[in-house]
Amino acid sequence: MPVASRRTPLTALLLVGAVLALLLGGAGSASAHATLTRAEPADVSLLKTAPRQVTLAFSESVSLSEGSLRVLSPKNLRVDRGAVRHAGGKADTARVMLSGKLPEGTYTVSWRVVSADGHAISGAFTFSFGEPSATTAVVAAGSPDDTTASRLYDFFRYVAYGGLALLIGVALFALVCWPAGAGLRPLRRLLLAGWTALFASSVVLLLLRGPYESGRGLTAAFDLSLLGQTMTGRTGLALGVRLVLLTAAGVLLARFTARLGRTADAAARREPGAEPAADQTAGPPQSGTGARIVGMLFAVALALTWAAAEHAAAGLQVPLAIPVSVLHLLAMAVWLGGLVALAVALFRAPADRVIPVAAVARFSRLAFAAVVVLVTTGVYQSWRQVGSWEALSTTEYGMLLVFKVGAVALVLTAAWFSRQWTAQLTQVRLPETLPAAVPERVRVTQTVGVGAVSGSDTAEGSDSTARPPASRDLPDGPAPSGSDDLRRGLRRSVAAEAVLGVVVLAITTLLTGTQPSRAAVESAAATAAAQEPTARVVTVPFDVGIPNGHGAVQITFLPGRVGDNTVEALVYGPDKSIATVPELRLTLTQSAQRIGPLDAKLVNKGGYWGADRLRLPLPGTWTLRVTVRVTDADQVTVSKNVTIRPSLF
Repeated sequence: MPVASRRTPLTALLLVGAVLALLLGGAGSASAHATLTRAEPADVSLLKTAPRQVTLAFSESVSLSEGSLRVLSPKNLRVDRGAVRHAGGKADTARVMLSGKLPEGTYTVSWRVVSADGHAISGAFTFSFGEPSATTAVVAAGSPDDTTASRLYDFFRYVAYGGLALLIGVALFALVCWPAGAGLRPLRRLLLAGWTALFASSVVLLLLRGPYESGRGLTAAFDLSLLGQTMTGRTGLALGVRLVLLTAAGVLLARFTARLGRTADAAARREPGAEPAADQTAGPPQSGTGARIVGMLFAVALALTWAAAEHAAAGLQVPLAIPVSVLHLLAMAVWLGGLVALAVALFRAPADRVIPVAAVARFSRLAFAAVVVLVTTGVYQSWRQVGSWEALSTTEYGMLLVFKVGAVALVLTAAWFSRQWTAQLTQVRLPETLPAAVPERVRVTQTVGVGAVSGSDTAEGSDSTARPPASRDLPDGPAPSGSDDLRRGLRRSVAAEAVLGVVVLAITTLLTGTQPSRAAVESAAATAAAQEPTARVVTVPFDVGIPNGHGAVQITFLPGRVGDNTVEALVYGPDKSIATVPELRLTLTQSAQRIGPLDAKLVNKGGYWGADRLRLPLPGTWTLRVTVRVTDADQVTVSKNVTIRPSLF
């Protein structure tokens, strides 16, 4: 119940700000979910000589495993050899060597790697050597998320989020809002359910991580070598740390809840004349500083095991994104977990233990602060992952985010009604009496919950056997008009909040497993770029000063990048038809670096001039000098610039 009536405009403003940030967020580097940006050999390329290796480049760093890169011959035989490694030590590449003797035909490359954000990506393409041919190579089709292991993995990720929300939210509700409620069996069971769900799901996620990354079947979950490999990866380490934290927390939590339960029971049996119980005071309940610090550190460390292994760990502004993600997770847990705890307290509290209005008001203030943090951090995360208006309607991530914003708006609407019920309940006061025989004021706590009894709520610490004069007794009539209706309204609105909160949590889980919009846009751009010609083509006109002595030379550099290039040159005559010349020379110079001239050593190939290998050492602008001799006595040298792109690997 995060919203006060007078704070409703602020919440609405925060929500509008979140939407505007989504719509107006500027462009930036890609964030999370690696995409294949280039392959060598390229997709559907036709090579004249057999390649010695296959190299892939991605938009961000990727993790490799055995079988991450497989090359299949036309007869479906593996021709890759050795381990898959990063090319040149670059973490955003993958390279595998090929067998020495390759038969001509069409080869299939199948790859599967893990992004820096912990999500598996895969794909396949073909290239041909010599002549294209039919192929019998079989590559598993579909997305990495279509396997049984990946579907189970996503399900238990949702369970883990739910366990985190219950563990942190219920504990904070009992610690800060209603310490006396720690003795309630429903709340204790809820806290235990949160810890159990989080611990069990983390164990399952650790076992399923290997099959998820490698694409193998469920039986691979118990492969010790694969499990050992998983434990050395970022996600495996995060899950291992999470299990260690939960093991330690399980011991401390059992002792802590037992102590709170004993305290609550003692408060219920307090002798007449004792100080009122903590849940009856106007101020917030007090708890040990040590317990609060330990609990806070545990919650932060637990949230870090998510932030350090998912979207926040990859892309732009990682040092800022990780703490923002931690705050977002903690705020989610405080809000949703606390909502469930409040709903259980309202619906499941026994008749002799009812939740005070003051405790509900404390949670209302706490939840409002959590929503402010959620919206603020959500604005940043949305900008980081989406970045534009168009991406909201053209990418899966953007559309899911729109649904999430709508669901959050519904939750805030239900929360507004909850706050209204709470505000009205706090204004309802039962008559207080001052009996003649008792020289002190009797405090009466207004309570809400299924255990509340209309008109018969007595103060703790009062002596039930020593009754004041009959004329001074508390009234036996009904509670103030409409209080029961207010309680019922509060229970309904809190229940609606909790149900909608579960929906928000489900959408959040889907979002963390979906390719962010920025990465999707970059992936589409990379695919389009891959379909463009990779060569550099430049046309150099010439004129030797004699009749019909003019024309142009078209020079093609393939691939037009730093490193080895093939060069082809065609000479066109004045009628724009291909012409033959007795001599054609080409040199390249990069004046800025004082390199050159490098002689391309063109050879007449019968109809065109070419060189099978020209090594260009640096990217940038190179000056071409082309000498064309059209007769024994007539020649001319002309110049033109060409831009050579950096090497992919």
